Amino acid sequence: MKRYFGLIVVIAGIFFAAVTTYRAASARAQEAQREADFTRIQRDYLERVGWIRTNPDEAAYRQELPSFFRTYFEQVTSHRNRYKLGKEFDEYLAELEKRGDKEERAQDKKAFYEYTRKVFDQMREGTYKPQWSATDKGMRLDVLSSDVVTVLNKPQVRLQLVLWGAQREERSDGKVKKMVTSASFKTKWKLTDERGKLIGEMDGDDPSMKVDFPERFIAEFPPQMVLGHYDMDLVPSEVKKMEITFNVNSRTNSGSDVAATYVWKLDVPSEWRLGAGQTWEGAEVTERSEEEIDPSKAEKK
Repeated sequence: MKRYFGLIVVIAGIFFAAVTTYRAASARAQEAQREADFTRIQRDYLERVGWIRTNPDEAAYRQELPSFFRTYFEQVTSHRNRYKLGKEFDEYLAELEKRGDKEERAQDKKAFYEYTRKVFDQMREGTYKPQWSATDKGMRLDVLSSDVVTVLNKPQVRLQLVLWGAQREERSDGKVKKMVTSASFKTKWKLTDERGKLIGEMDGDDPSMKVDFPERFIAEFPPQMVLGHYDMDLVPSEVKKMEITFNVNSRTNSGSDVAATYVWKLDVPSEWRLGAGQTWEGAEVTERSEEEIDPSKAEKK
């Protein structure tokens, strides 16, 4: 009897090991299928996005954008349903909780997630409607919004930016894979009155809250985008027109530089201006020629 009992135990152990091995292999196969399916979706997106990024007709770009995003996110939804991934897109938050980062560090990472999630939801829900857009050198720059917000108890104009198509490269040290995106900004604001007389200028480098790999926070975020914003001080009351020049440099994998320039000319909304008699804090005085300050004087000469 003992001999039979030992045989039964051995058979049960072999059966359990076989079941465990089968389940592990099945899980690996399922994961490989899931990754292959998602790669297919991204490949399809990248095949279609070229024209969206380079279309010089801003009106046509706006018209095609809802359909473009709708197609992509229908594929994403189908993918997540097929592999039972849920509808919340919050895997990054679950990962943060599992890792147990220090409170301050975790809050910073959550802030970047929420920042990325806001733009992601606009794209997914069909409410992504840039205020202004332009294309150059195969990259498109959208000014998504320009709301007046309070920063450190001070009203500022927040220019929310989305850059499409910056060059990037996945690198690995053998253990960790990292996506390196090349996108550096140099931005200049030129402020004039209604006659074109120069009132002031401002300069800026990279945007704040820059997210150069949104897929780090949401894997399904449309590939090859950079997010960020500028917080601009309110301008003097006499400023009526503004010219913002965004210079973006992106280095290719072969080592050459792609230098794109986007120029946004606009009438300054009243809410962007200081009240009469309010001073422009932090302004520095520089000397310029009369002709540079007031082009009309150069024309008379």
